[in-house]
Amino acid sequence: MSTAYDFIKANQVFHIATVDGTKARVRPFGFIMKRNDALYFCTNNTKDVYKQMVQNPDVEISSLGTEGKWVRLRGKVVFDDSREAKVQAFTESDMLLQIYPKGADDETFVTFYLTDAQATLYSFTDAPQNIPLF
Repeated sequence: MSTAYDFIKANQVFHIATVDGTKARVRPFGFIMKRNDALYFCTNNTKDVYKQMVQNPDVEISSLGTEGKWVRLRGKVVFDDSREAKVQAFTESDMLLQIYPKGADDETFVTFYLTDAQATLYSFTDAPQNIPLF
């Protein structure tokens, strides 16, 4: 995998770390898309993860692949409330309709992207290397 997007997309489940007060919190995610030269994700605005990202937008994503490699992606969360971003998310993932049956009109569904994003590929055998986002 030559980009962070390709790596994360190929490995389906990745984890996002946030800060809850003074405690770290990690949870699994499964949706990623490319939009406007950024990597986009989604969540529900009633969840703790959303509230934590509003309070502290610094996050780190980790995606474990095969062959002892993983990607860490760091950045600052920016929420995108545009209908266009939401429509694109539902176009790219039918699975989202199972969670949000109203689709892009679901008032709890939010998309976000990372600014100042940096991706690093790690391995048990090789030195870490910076990789492009997409």
